[in-house]
Amino acid sequence: MTAVKVLVTGASGFVGEAVVLKLLVDQQFSPIAAARGATRLQGLCPVQPFDLTHTKVLPALDDVQVVIHAAARVHVMNETAVDALAEFRKVNVEGTLSLAQRAAKSGVKRFIFISSIKVNGESTHPGKPFTADDRPNPQDPYGVSKYEAEEALKQLGRATGMEVVIIRPPLVYGPGVKANFLSMLNWLNKGIPLPLGAIRNQRSLVAIGNLVSLVVTCIYHPAAADQTFLVSDGEDLSTTQLLRRIAAALHVRSRLLPVSPRFLKVGAFILRRPEMAQRLCESLQVDIQKTCMVLGWTPPESIDQALCATANHFLQQKNKPISTRR
Repeated sequence: MTAVKVLVTGASGFVGEAVVLKLLVDQQFSPIAAARGATRLQGLCPVQPFDLTHTKVLPALDDVQVVIHAAARVHVMNETAVDALAEFRKVNVEGTLSLAQRAAKSGVKRFIFISSIKVNGESTHPGKPFTADDRPNPQDPYGVSKYEAEEALKQLGRATGMEVVIIRPPLVYGPGVKANFLSMLNWLNKGIPLPLGAIRNQRSLVAIGNLVSLVVTCIYHPAAADQTFLVSDGEDLSTTQLLRRIAAALHVRSRLLPVSPRFLKVGAFILRRPEMAQRLCESLQVDIQKTCMVLGWTPPESIDQALCATANHFLQQKNKPISTRR
């Protein structure tokens, strides 16, 4: 049986690299890594240069059956671009559409787009999680760009017959995670007191292993065609619960002070960081019932398993000897 040829963009990033490694392990697929810069995948599989900001140079798609598009201009807390929406559109909409048009012309059967839960919105009310069929309500330039890319891909799929699959993950974490999750690991490991001991929100997360499992399922499952899926670990946690579970995985005592979320929001407003308070204090839940029912899929990894793997990797990296060069 000939292995399915799969091109994965963003292969030097957290999600893209994990997808390629999983495809290599499964041995049912023949992955091609498309990466903007250096990648650890060099030598493990074919690697092609690919930069969404230079869409005139697109990867070759000869005999490629599936494209997994994980490359993007990512959301950042402190955006510095004068016209952020224009910058996001250039990469996440125009770049994505250029790649998808090339894929359709090259005979690619399925295009899997890693979108974002930000297409649904920024927060949910208690007991009312986002669903895949909710009316989109993006609130920031990144979310708007992902929504516009989704719509452009659907239109292209209808016009060409190429199957389009959209996956909207919430916060993705796992071994090697960066950004805010890495900051939490550092704070807890150092025993820094945090004013986050009285937050009773509910937030959905997704471990990298669970996200990759869903992506691989969407490569071959016939029912995935032209569908939009939400994904999570299947268990929602408050910020306080999450920090305690991370501390347990690190084998340290969490030092969480019971400060009212109201005061945290006031403090964030004074510091001109309202987005930080929103992420820490408000709820963002997703309903993965459609994903599970349509695909017969369940998250293979529990939150505690994923947090232990994340914490172990973090500690291993912290304890690595620093090499010295003479």
